[in-house]
Amino acid sequence: MIQRIHRLFRFTVGISALMCGFSGISYAQKQSTDFSRYVNPFIGTAPLTDSAILGYKLPEGWRSWAGLVFPGSALPNAMVQLSPITEYGSGAGYEYEDTMIYGFTHTNKGHWNLCNIPLLPVSGKIHQDGKFGSGFSHKKESASPAFYQVFLDDYKVNVSLTSTARCGYHRYEYSNNKNRQILFDLSRANNRVTDWKIAQVDDFTVEGYQDISEYKIYFYAKLNGKIREIRKEGEGTGKGNALVSLADNGSGPVDVKIGISFVSTQNAKLNLEKEVADKSFDQVLKEGKQTWEAFLSKIQVTGGTEKQKQLFYSSLYRMALWPTLRSDVNGEYTDEKGKVVKADFNYYTIPSLWDTYRNKDVLLSILSPRVTVDIIKSLKDIGDKTGFIPTFFHGDHAASFIAGSYLRGLNDFDVKGTYQLLLRNANLEGGTRPFIKEYISKGYISEPDIQSPHVETKAKAGVSKTLEYAYDDYSLAQLAKRLGDTANYRILMERSKNYKNVFDPSTRFMRGKLANGEWVKNFNPQYPYYEYMYREANAWQVSFFAPHDMDGLISLYGGAGNFESKLDSLFSVPWNPQYIARNVETMVGQYCHGNQPDHEAPFAYYFIGKPEKSQKMVDYILNNLYGIGDDGLTLCGMDDAGEMSSWYVFSALGLYPYCAADPEYMVLVPHFDEVKWKLNNGRTLTLRKDGKGRRMTGLTVDRKAHKGYFIPHELFNKGGEIIVRTAE
Repeated sequence: MIQRIHRLFRFTVGISALMCGFSGISYAQKQSTDFSRYVNPFIGTAPLTDSAILGYKLPEGWRSWAGLVFPGSALPNAMVQLSPITEYGSGAGYEYEDTMIYGFTHTNKGHWNLCNIPLLPVSGKIHQDGKFGSGFSHKKESASPAFYQVFLDDYKVNVSLTSTARCGYHRYEYSNNKNRQILFDLSRANNRVTDWKIAQVDDFTVEGYQDISEYKIYFYAKLNGKIREIRKEGEGTGKGNALVSLADNGSGPVDVKIGISFVSTQNAKLNLEKEVADKSFDQVLKEGKQTWEAFLSKIQVTGGTEKQKQLFYSSLYRMALWPTLRSDVNGEYTDEKGKVVKADFNYYTIPSLWDTYRNKDVLLSILSPRVTVDIIKSLKDIGDKTGFIPTFFHGDHAASFIAGSYLRGLNDFDVKGTYQLLLRNANLEGGTRPFIKEYISKGYISEPDIQSPHVETKAKAGVSKTLEYAYDDYSLAQLAKRLGDTANYRILMERSKNYKNVFDPSTRFMRGKLANGEWVKNFNPQYPYYEYMYREANAWQVSFFAPHDMDGLISLYGGAGNFESKLDSLFSVPWNPQYIARNVETMVGQYCHGNQPDHEAPFAYYFIGKPEKSQKMVDYILNNLYGIGDDGLTLCGMDDAGEMSSWYVFSALGLYPYCAADPEYMVLVPHFDEVKWKLNNGRTLTLRKDGKGRRMTGLTVDRKAHKGYFIPHELFNKGGEIIVRTAE
């Protein structure tokens, strides 16, 4: 455990977009329930343009990487995310400032990929330039958990969408029942489509696939109207599309029930039969809303402003969307080697570990332990077939995720087999940790001597890797200790101190080193890099990262006073607006809340006994960098599969997992008067605020005075009561 300083301490946005009078919308209004009504899926879809917040003026043609979320229908960790596309190749396919919709796709994440199987209802003539798409207005658009609706102005069609875990349900209300068509725009996705196919099964059914090279996604779609013909252009070439024309004698809404699968059309059909079958749109929507209500009600807050509740529950909703399901109702999935496998657990995509290990994956382990265990089993499945547990983007944070989950009591997986794979990650070159041999032999990862590095310079990101590997070593060491592997525990704990090897005492920054041990000479601590010395950061933003050994980090700075002075400077030294890196944005001094590498820094004052300074900074971020703009629909950075949202959730609740591998939580002053965690074992953990101020003066746990600033995870097992006493 981290050594602690032990002492007693002395916008309102509408709930959904403006409604119009179509049947799907009125249903959504009537069925709003206590917690779901606070969720606004449009938060995070609007652009961030304020240079005072960004830290620089947006160059011509740039859109900041803020939010990048989708407003469509999805269930927690589901295979299907059924959402509108306003621009292919954009982060999540939907940008609030756009005025055209080109389709409704069935997969999404917010990382410039997926957006598969686009459908679009059309009628009348297509646009003169030959492209399909319709104008729309936010005044005729709405969204809530498991529901999305929009009126397509050009085609005069009202679209309502809902979904199950593996299926989408479209309802199209055509103003004109003649010349009704549905575009299957199968050559389009956020990845390059290499091949596609669609075939008619019977008078009411079509099936097919999209081939994206790295994966193939299949669909099986049933309509409630008779198909007159299918006109195809470019099938088999990766270009073109298919138009499904409906018989003109139909009336009423056109329903499209569509199952998807990453295995086969047969499995897509099976998914549809098991999850939708003969259910009506209203039935599926009702079940979806019940699913979300059950999830959101696991954390019940009282007090706070309406905007705080909306941001909280919208963030809680957003964090639950990824990772996503990849196995079908029969247990089959396509594994890392491209083979169809059947398992007794749900197979999920790889978590966005570089972002989410620090908070979101911890939150998921508390709220959805079964999903978390299945994600770990999925990671091990990949490891068994490749030799290494995978990571996402950078670092080896499966070590933190898996060790932290196990130490929090999740043990229904092959712990020893998973541990052996994580040891391979930590020791063998050619796997998850690039340059691991150099890291082990030198205690750091070097950089080349580059005379004029710039933002786009490609190198090793050696400082960031050294810091992150050191933390990952600590995480794995905790698992080694629990499993009784003393030898590896000692080795890994010694390696966890390697962060010290890239600390330059002359500048008091984490700084790149050359292979010969000298410091990188061309050094500007304010200049951001994508992968030279630092990964999407500058020296300021990584120089406070040692969450596993804060006492050791503070000693490098020369003690608490020097550390405090440096930390003060992080939040006060002005950002140079000439330094532009698209995802290093939203600045408080040199601190960047728009990206993840320094997200622990606001809490660091706790380790020098000054939690009130952390509280002030956390409150500033919560109150000013979420729900930005006149409509409150802008986030200050890319949500990164729920990490930005999870930072909000934990911080607003008054708890934060500072070192995610450790089963404990830093206590802050919550935004709400009372927080009730409805635990999976039926018990309740309650956190109450006593006092009107934002400065913590004391803490009691189960009516006993509590020393220190951290509470154990055990409270999430046995339940209890935490009271945070505050003063002005």
